[in-house]
Amino acid sequence: MSVVISDDILKAARMSEDELKREIAILLYQQKKLSTGIARRLAGMHLIEFQQELSRRGICVNYDVEDFQTDLKNLREWGDL
Repeated sequence: MSVVISDDILKAARMSEDELKREIAILLYQQKKLSTGIARRLAGMHLIEFQQELSRRGICVNYDVEDFQTDLKNLREWGDL
């Protein structure tokens, strides 16, 4: 699916297409509607760059108990824990 946003809207918002995509990605991530990976791809950013932008805005990384348990499991399997 494609969404078409007219140049008039971008001009009114004083944003480029890339800036708008980044704002949408961050908003959806903050609302927990997109994962980090999908949001950063939509934003066109590398993971660290995306996390730094979240930090600049005071947005916490979505990381719950299930993520932590998965990380622990992986670290044990890799022999790092």
